[in-house]
Amino acid sequence: MARTLAVLPVKSFGRAKQRLGDAVAGRPALAEAMARDVIEALGVVRGLDGVIVVSGELRIEGTEVVDDPVEAGQSAAASLGVRAAVARGAQRVFLVPGDCPALDPAEVDGLLAGTAEGVVIVPDRHGSGTNALLIAPPEVMAPAFGPGSFARHAALARAAGATVRVSRLPSLELDVDTPGDLEALRAALRARGGGAARTRALLERLAHAA
Repeated sequence: MARTLAVLPVKSFGRAKQRLGDAVAGRPALAEAMARDVIEALGVVRGLDGVIVVSGELRIEGTEVVDDPVEAGQSAAASLGVRAAVARGAQRVFLVPGDCPALDPAEVDGLLAGTAEGVVIVPDRHGSGTNALLIAPPEVMAPAFGPGSFARHAALARAAGATVRVSRLPSLELDVDTPGDLEALRAALRARGGGAARTRALLERLAHAA
């Protein structure tokens, strides 16, 4: 199987999740809990050969970190991670954000097992954003996250001559940018039995403190 590395851009926690506004006290703690849960879930995905975290702040034992002191945005951080992955022999990269703590390793394994080359786009729950990208070969296109990124990534991949596939992974549709996203995540975590231990614990503490 192709050597596959996950790339996880992580913004400094003090700058993260500002769109949640006053809906969550302690946004930095929530951002850190979610990122650590995502990294833990990726660590048990059988089809991954490693995880690269791009961050100016987060350090986790056993995980390779690419320093991102400038923090020019998710796309720039993702590109840093892709270059690092290529330097380490990656034939595929799996770009995933740090705010999808419900990530199901089995779903990711299924995605990785079914794709050899091309670009797979995993949309967010609204269908307009991108919550994950699987790119093979890694430099066939540059990541371009942000509003409307689903259509943008599809257009970039086609312009590069890559095969484009859309894969809906329920556990990866649940990123957290707005209060509505957070409520959708709470509901999903209540409906499933395990995973996301740090995020669950923090949300429970916040609910009790409200």
